[in-house]
Amino acid sequence: MTADQGSEIDYAGRIERALRGALRELLAEVADDGLPGDNHFYLSFRTSAPGVVLSSELRELYPEEMTVVLQHQFWDLEVDDECFSVTLKFSGRPQRIAVPFEAMTAFADPCAEFGLRFQQLEDDLAGASARPASVPEDGAEAGVPSTPAEPNGNVVKLEDFRR
Repeated sequence: MTADQGSEIDYAGRIERALRGALRELLAEVADDGLPGDNHFYLSFRTSAPGVVLSSELRELYPEEMTVVLQHQFWDLEVDDECFSVTLKFSGRPQRIAVPFEAMTAFADPCAEFGLRFQQLEDDLAGASARPASVPEDGAEAGVPSTPAEPNGNVVKLEDFRR
């Protein structure tokens, strides 16, 4: 950091990277061991973000944001440093998707009453604004949109800690 830049520390960026890292670790554990108990995850992401891999059909249905559910019917979950990929059924057909962690907008585990909302990082899409994610109601089919809802319980929002 140069003297001209002052002593600004990017706390928000550090917290965002840490939260995305925690999500990465959690999904890696699920890839290795499966979902514990009744836990299930809602994962919301920007479909137009760089690196997101979707069929043209899904991209047409969800041009901006999509929420998928990892619960009973998901296969071949793979996690690396940059993204996760998984096979889910959409309209009864299995389809593989890949989502960079930078594209994530929200995570929720209703069983644990826990959720996270992610802010857009500087290296995310230029000029795009972060949008609130929709969290489907329990039992929603993967990829099926629902009305926006706040997850119950512990939701960490960075805005609460900003001046």
